[in-house]
Amino acid sequence: MWHDVVDLRNFYASRLGQVARRIVLQSVRSLWPDLSGRRLLGYGYAVPYLRPYRDEAQVALAAMPARQGVLAWPEEGPAVTCLTEEDALPFPDLAFDRVLVVHALEHSENTRLLLRELWRVTAGEGRVLFVVPGRRGAWARSDSTPFGWGRPYSLDQLQSLLREQLFTPTRWDRALYLPPYARRWLLKSANLLERLGHRLIYRGAGVHLIEAQKQLYAPTGAAPALSRRRPQLGLLPALKREEEGL
Repeated sequence: MWHDVVDLRNFYASRLGQVARRIVLQSVRSLWPDLSGRRLLGYGYAVPYLRPYRDEAQVALAAMPARQGVLAWPEEGPAVTCLTEEDALPFPDLAFDRVLVVHALEHSENTRLLLRELWRVTAGEGRVLFVVPGRRGAWARSDSTPFGWGRPYSLDQLQSLLREQLFTPTRWDRALYLPPYARRWLLKSANLLERLGHRLIYRGAGVHLIEAQKQLYAPTGAAPALSRRRPQLGLLPALKREEEGL
C-alpha cells in the first residue's frame, strides 16, 4: 500500500518528521557529499532530501508514483516534479547519474519492474541510493510515520534483491535509532541517541541506506530488459543537449 503524498508532506512538516529528515539526510550526505555537475532523480517521496542538492546538481528532478500522488516542488520557481507509473518512467535511457529512492521500494507492487526501470534510466557508471525501513527497527512497527508502512527489509534481503535485478551493492549505512515518538525530550536527545544506537544496537536502526551500482554486463540467463511504450516528458534543457550530442 502506497502512503498518500499529503500524509508524507504533513509528516515532514511535523517536529518528528523534521528531526527524522535531518538524521537521514546526514547519512545521505555522508554517502553522496557532492553532486556537482551530476544529473539527479528523486523517486518516491524524495523531495525532503533533494533540496540540499538543488544548487550543486546539474539537474534535479522528482518523480512520484501515481498511487502515491504528486505535489508541486519546489514551492518557489518552476516545478520539477512529475507523476509516473513505477514500470514506465518518462525518461530516456541513461538519463541520470544518481537516483535517490525514498518511500518507494517498500511500497512497490512489483519491485522487479520498478528496479528494471531504475536500472534503465541510470547512466552506465551511475549509482542508486535506496532509503528503506529496517525490519528490526522500532519505526517499522509504528503506523504513525511513513516508515511504518509497506514492507521493511533487512540489509541481507536488500542486497539479494538488488543483485537479482542487475545492481551491485557498494556501500551502506543505517540511521534512525531515535524512537518514533514526538516527545520533546526525545527529539532534543536525537543526536545522542543516534550515536549510542550506532555503537550499541547497530542492527536495530529505523532505516537502511544502501548504494548500488548498475551492472553493465548481465550474467548468462539474466532476464532481458522489459519494453513498454513510455510517455515522454518535455526534458529539461540539460538533458536535451546531451541527447542531441549523442
